[in-house]
Amino acid sequence: MKIRTTGIHVVPEGEPLFDERAYSIRIDDEGAGEFVVIRAMDSDPGSGDLRVNPDEWPKLREAIDMMIEQCHG
Repeated sequence: MKIRTTGIHVVPEGEPLFDERAYSIRIDDEGAGEFVVIRAMDSDPGSGDLRVNPDEWPKLREAIDMMIEQCHG
């Protein structure tokens, strides 16, 4: 047996886990291999989930970083 961390929350400083600006990030597996699920806490369970397979992450991260750089302000 081993202990695994399969979830974390990103929460604004001093706010509760359920704050509308918080995110839940967890590892899930539906039988075909593990993937990461990112959920905005202001969405209904399942409706705002982003599911990312590990092999998709490098290009997805690259695209997100590119778009963040293009944001003004």
